[in-house]
Amino acid sequence: MIQSLSFIHPSAKIADNVIIEPFTVIHKNVEIGEGTWIGSNVTIMEGARIGKNCKIFPGAVISAIPQDLKFRGEETTVEIGDDTTIREFVTINRGTADRYTTRIGKGCLIMAYVHVAHDCIIGNHCILANGVTMAGHVQIGDYANIGGLTAIQQFASIGAHCYIAGGSLVRKDIPPFVKAAKEPISYMGVNTVGLRRRGFPESKIAEIQEIYRILYLKNYPISKGLEIIETQMPPSPERDEIILFIQRSKKGIMKRIACDTEEDE
Repeated sequence: MIQSLSFIHPSAKIADNVIIEPFTVIHKNVEIGEGTWIGSNVTIMEGARIGKNCKIFPGAVISAIPQDLKFRGEETTVEIGDDTTIREFVTINRGTADRYTTRIGKGCLIMAYVHVAHDCIIGNHCILANGVTMAGHVQIGDYANIGGLTAIQQFASIGAHCYIAGGSLVRKDIPPFVKAAKEPISYMGVNTVGLRRRGFPESKIAEIQEIYRILYLKNYPISKGLEIIETQMPPSPERDEIILFIQRSKKGIMKRIACDTEEDE
C-alpha cells in the first residue's frame, strides 16, 4: 500500500506488500524488499538497498551523500539487511570510493537519532541505542550492543558480542566478547550476560575469560600475551577470532582500567 501523498520515483523498485505512508519521498535507484514498512516523512535517496520486512520510522534519512570532502559523486550504496528496524530521525550516509557501500546487517535495531556515516559496516543482530554517532569507515561485529550517546571515531573496529556502555568515546578498537566503559574506554570484563543469552556454554565463556585474563590481568605486553595464548591454549573459533582481531588492529586495542580488582562479571 502506497499512499497518494508520498512521492516514489518511477525507476524505484518496490516489492510486493511494501507499505509507504504519506509524505515519504523515495528517489531513483532505490530497491525495497517485500513486507517492509516505511513511515511518514522518511527520505530514501539514491543508492538505497533495503531488505525484506524492515521497519523505517518517521524522519529517517537513508542514503544521503557522504559528509566527506573526498566524495566526488561516485555511484555508491547503502545496504540494509532483512528484518532490521530503523527508528526516528536516524541518518545513514552512503559509501565513498573506499568501500562503495555502507552496510547494516540483518535483524538490527538502530534506535532514534543514530548517525551511521559513510563506509561503515555493521554486522547482524546489532543494537545501537539512541544517539550513537559513528564516523566513517567504522566496523562493528555481529551481536554488538552499543549504549546511547556513544561516539565512535573513524576507522575504529568493534568485535562481535561486545557491550559498550552508554556515553562512551571509542577511540581504540574493542576486541570481541568484552564489556567496555569509562574514559578513556577500558576493558571491564567479558560480556558474560550477553554470551549466556546467546547460548554460549559455560565452558566456552570460561575459555574466553581465561584469554582475557592473560591479555589484560597478567600485565603482559600484548605481543607476549598473544604468544602465550597461541602456545598454551588449544585452538578454537573464539580463541582464533580474538587473536586475529588484535593482530589486524590498526588503532590498537583498548587498555585495562587502572585498578587492582578482578574483572567485573
